[in-house]
Amino acid sequence: MSEPISSVPVVDAGVLNGAYSYASYRQLIDELMAQNRTTGTTQTEELTQYARLNMQRMQRLDKTIQLLPELQAVLEQLARPYEWVVITEGWCGDAAQIVPVLEAVAQASGGKLTTRYVLRDENLDLIDRYLTNGSRSIPKLVVLHADKLTEAATWGPRPEPAHELFVRLKQEQVSHEDFVTQLHGWYAKDRTLSTQRELLALLQRL
Repeated sequence: MSEPISSVPVVDAGVLNGAYSYASYRQLIDELMAQNRTTGTTQTEELTQYARLNMQRMQRLDKTIQLLPELQAVLEQLARPYEWVVITEGWCGDAAQIVPVLEAVAQASGGKLTTRYVLRDENLDLIDRYLTNGSRSIPKLVVLHADKLTEAATWGPRPEPAHELFVRLKQEQVSHEDFVTQLHGWYAKDRTLSTQRELLALLQRL
Protein backbone atom coordinates (compact mmCIF):
# COMPACT_ATOMS: atom_id res chain seq x y z
CA MET A 1 0.00 0.00 0.00
CA SER A 2 1.22 3.49 -0.76
CA GLU A 3 0.07 6.98 0.02
CA PRO A 4 -0.51 9.51 -2.77
CA ILE A 5 2.95 10.35 -4.10
CA SER A 6 2.21 13.16 -6.51
CA SER A 7 -0.36 15.67 -7.68
CA VAL A 8 0.52 14.70 -11.27
CA PRO A 9 -2.00 12.42 -13.02
CA VAL A 10 -0.81 8.81 -13.18
CA VAL A 11 -2.31 8.35 -16.65
CA ASP A 12 -3.94 10.68 -19.11
CA ALA A 13 -7.55 10.43 -20.18
CA GLY A 14 -6.48 8.94 -23.50
CA VAL A 15 -5.00 5.88 -21.80
CA LEU A 16 -8.20 5.34 -19.84
CA ASN A 17 -10.35 5.77 -22.92
CA GLY A 18 -8.27 3.13 -24.68
CA ALA A 19 -8.36 0.71 -21.76
CA TYR A 20 -10.49 -2.42 -21.68
CA SER A 21 -13.70 -2.84 -19.76
CA TYR A 22 -13.99 -6.17 -17.97
CA ALA A 23 -16.28 -7.47 -20.70
CA SER A 24 -13.92 -6.42 -23.49
CA TYR A 25 -10.91 -7.80 -21.60
CA ARG A 26 -12.62 -11.15 -21.27
CA GLN A 27 -13.65 -11.02 -24.92
CA LEU A 28 -10.05 -10.36 -25.95
CA ILE A 29 -8.85 -13.39 -24.00
CA ASP A 30 -11.58 -15.57 -25.55
CA GLU A 31 -10.80 -14.41 -29.08
CA LEU A 32 -7.08 -14.99 -28.69
CA MET A 33 -7.70 -18.38 -27.13
CA ALA A 34 -9.74 -19.38 -30.20
CA GLN A 35 -6.51 -18.75 -32.15
CA ASN A 36 -4.44 -20.72 -29.61
CA ARG A 37 -2.85 -17.50 -28.45
CA THR A 38 -2.84 -15.38 -25.31
CA THR A 39 -2.12 -11.76 -24.49
CA GLY A 40 1.41 -10.40 -24.24
CA THR A 41 4.57 -10.46 -26.29
CA THR A 42 5.56 -14.07 -25.48
CA GLN A 43 3.66 -16.84 -27.26
CA THR A 44 4.34 -20.50 -26.48
CA GLU A 45 2.16 -23.59 -26.40
CA GLU A 46 2.79 -24.00 -22.67
CA LEU A 47 1.76 -20.41 -21.95
CA THR A 48 -1.37 -20.79 -24.07
CA GLN A 49 -2.41 -23.92 -22.17
CA TYR A 50 -1.83 -22.10 -18.89
CA ALA A 51 -3.91 -19.18 -20.15
CA ARG A 52 -6.70 -21.62 -21.04
CA LEU A 53 -6.76 -22.83 -17.43
CA ASN A 54 -6.78 -19.22 -16.27
CA MET A 55 -9.81 -18.51 -18.45
CA GLN A 56 -11.63 -21.39 -16.77
CA ARG A 57 -10.65 -20.08 -13.35
CA MET A 58 -12.06 -16.65 -14.17
CA GLN A 59 -15.30 -18.15 -15.47
CA ARG A 60 -15.71 -20.13 -12.27
CA LEU A 61 -14.98 -17.15 -10.02
CA ASP A 62 -17.37 -14.91 -11.93
CA LYS A 63 -20.16 -17.29 -10.97
CA THR A 64 -19.20 -18.00 -7.37
CA ILE A 65 -17.79 -14.86 -5.74
CA GLN A 66 -19.75 -13.72 -2.71
CA LEU A 67 -18.65 -10.41 -1.22
CA LEU A 68 -18.16 -10.06 2.52
CA PRO A 69 -20.98 -8.06 4.15
CA GLU A 70 -18.47 -5.66 5.70
CA LEU A 71 -16.93 -5.02 2.29
CA GLN A 72 -20.34 -4.31 0.81
CA ALA A 73 -21.04 -1.91 3.68
CA VAL A 74 -17.85 0.08 3.05
CA LEU A 75 -18.67 0.29 -0.66
CA GLU A 76 -22.01 1.84 0.18
CA GLN A 77 -20.29 4.48 2.31
CA LEU A 78 -17.74 5.65 -0.27
CA ALA A 79 -17.90 9.42 -0.44
CA ARG A 80 -16.37 9.95 -3.89
CA PRO A 81 -15.70 8.08 -7.14
CA TYR A 82 -12.46 6.36 -8.07
CA GLU A 83 -10.94 4.86 -11.17
CA TRP A 84 -9.45 1.40 -10.66
CA VAL A 85 -6.71 0.84 -13.22
CA VAL A 86 -5.82 -2.86 -13.28
CA ILE A 87 -2.56 -3.90 -14.97
CA THR A 88 -2.93 -7.50 -16.06
CA GLU A 89 -2.40 -10.21 -18.72
CA GLY A 90 -4.44 -13.23 -19.72
CA TRP A 91 -1.59 -15.67 -19.05
CA CYS A 92 -1.08 -14.57 -15.44
CA GLY A 93 -2.28 -17.09 -12.88
CA ASP A 94 -2.53 -14.57 -10.05
CA ALA A 95 -4.54 -12.27 -12.30
CA ALA A 96 -7.00 -15.06 -13.05
CA GLN A 97 -7.61 -15.49 -9.31
CA ILE A 98 -7.82 -11.78 -8.50
CA VAL A 99 -9.21 -9.81 -11.45
CA PRO A 100 -12.73 -11.30 -11.07
CA VAL A 101 -12.68 -10.21 -7.41
CA LEU A 102 -11.69 -6.66 -8.33
CA GLU A 103 -14.50 -6.53 -10.86
CA ALA A 104 -17.05 -7.92 -8.40
CA VAL A 105 -16.11 -5.26 -5.87
CA ALA A 106 -16.40 -2.51 -8.46
CA GLN A 107 -19.75 -3.82 -9.69
CA ALA A 108 -21.08 -3.74 -6.13
CA SER A 109 -20.03 -0.10 -5.62
CA GLY A 110 -23.04 1.48 -7.26
CA GLY A 111 -20.91 3.27 -9.84
CA LYS A 112 -18.40 4.75 -7.40
CA LEU A 113 -15.63 2.46 -8.66
CA THR A 114 -14.93 2.20 -12.38
CA THR A 115 -12.53 -0.48 -13.59
CA ARG A 116 -10.13 -0.04 -16.50
CA TYR A 117 -7.97 -2.96 -17.60
CA VAL A 118 -4.63 -2.43 -19.34
CA LEU A 119 -2.16 -5.03 -20.57
CA ARG A 120 1.22 -5.00 -18.87
CA ASP A 121 3.31 -5.69 -21.95
CA GLU A 122 1.67 -2.79 -23.81
CA ASN A 123 2.15 -0.38 -20.91
CA LEU A 124 5.67 -0.96 -19.61
CA ASP A 125 6.05 2.69 -18.63
CA LEU A 126 3.08 2.27 -16.30
CA ILE A 127 4.02 -1.06 -14.71
CA ASP A 128 7.59 0.16 -14.24
CA ARG A 129 6.19 2.74 -11.81
CA TYR A 130 4.75 -0.09 -9.72
CA LEU A 131 7.42 -2.76 -9.54
CA THR A 132 7.34 -5.42 -6.81
CA ASN A 133 10.86 -6.05 -5.56
CA GLY A 134 12.12 -4.93 -8.96
CA SER A 135 9.75 -7.23 -10.85
CA ARG A 136 6.87 -6.39 -13.18
CA SER A 137 4.52 -8.56 -11.12
CA ILE A 138 0.81 -8.50 -11.92
CA PRO A 139 -2.01 -7.97 -11.39
CA LYS A 140 -1.47 -4.49 -10.03
CA LEU A 141 -4.33 -2.27 -8.92
CA VAL A 142 -3.77 1.48 -9.07
CA VAL A 143 -6.57 3.47 -7.46
CA LEU A 144 -6.99 6.95 -8.91
CA HIS A 145 -9.07 9.92 -7.81
CA ALA A 146 -11.66 10.09 -10.58
CA ASP A 147 -11.50 13.86 -10.99
CA LYS A 148 -7.72 14.39 -11.21
CA LEU A 149 -6.46 10.85 -12.04
CA THR A 150 -3.90 11.16 -9.25
CA GLU A 151 -2.91 8.18 -7.17
CA ALA A 152 -5.01 7.37 -4.11
CA ALA A 153 -3.66 3.89 -3.32
CA THR A 154 -2.16 0.76 -4.84
CA TRP A 155 -2.56 -2.96 -4.21
CA GLY A 156 -1.12 -6.17 -5.58
CA PRO A 157 0.11 -8.32 -7.08
CA ARG A 158 -1.43 -10.81 -4.66
CA PRO A 159 -2.73 -10.96 -1.06
CA GLU A 160 -0.03 -11.15 1.59
CA PRO A 161 -0.47 -14.85 2.54
CA ALA A 162 -0.22 -15.82 -1.13
CA HIS A 163 2.81 -13.58 -1.55
CA GLU A 164 4.52 -15.21 1.41
CA LEU A 165 3.85 -18.62 -0.16
CA PHE A 166 5.11 -17.32 -3.52
CA VAL A 167 8.38 -16.13 -1.99
CA ARG A 168 8.91 -19.34 -0.05
CA LEU A 169 8.32 -21.56 -3.09
CA LYS A 170 10.74 -19.47 -5.13
CA GLN A 171 13.36 -19.77 -2.41
CA GLU A 172 12.85 -23.52 -2.23
CA GLN A 173 13.20 -23.71 -6.03
CA VAL A 174 10.34 -26.16 -6.37
CA SER A 175 9.42 -27.39 -9.84
CA HIS A 176 7.12 -25.23 -11.94
CA GLU A 177 4.38 -27.85 -11.72
CA ASP A 178 4.61 -28.03 -7.92
CA PHE A 179 4.74 -24.23 -7.72
CA VAL A 180 1.55 -23.83 -9.73
CA THR A 181 -0.22 -26.61 -7.83
CA GLN A 182 0.57 -25.17 -4.41
CA LEU A 183 -0.19 -21.56 -5.29
CA HIS A 184 -3.54 -22.27 -6.95
CA GLY A 185 -4.34 -24.75 -4.20
CA TRP A 186 -3.93 -21.90 -1.74
CA TYR A 187 -6.27 -19.68 -3.76
CA ALA A 188 -8.87 -22.46 -3.90
CA LYS A 189 -8.83 -22.96 -0.14
CA ASP A 190 -8.86 -19.22 0.57
CA ARG A 191 -11.98 -18.66 -1.58
CA THR A 192 -11.03 -15.00 -2.31
CA LEU A 193 -11.33 -14.06 1.39
CA SER A 194 -7.78 -12.71 1.81
CA THR A 195 -8.12 -10.59 -1.31
CA GLN A 196 -11.47 -9.25 -0.16
CA ARG A 197 -10.18 -8.40 3.31
CA GLU A 198 -7.17 -6.53 1.93
CA LEU A 199 -9.42 -4.62 -0.48
CA LEU A 200 -11.67 -3.82 2.47
CA ALA A 201 -8.70 -2.35 4.34
CA LEU A 202 -7.73 -0.36 1.24
CA LEU A 203 -11.21 1.11 0.89
CA GLN A 204 -11.34 2.01 4.56
CA ARG A 205 -8.19 4.10 4.12
CA LEU A 206 -9.44 6.10 1.14
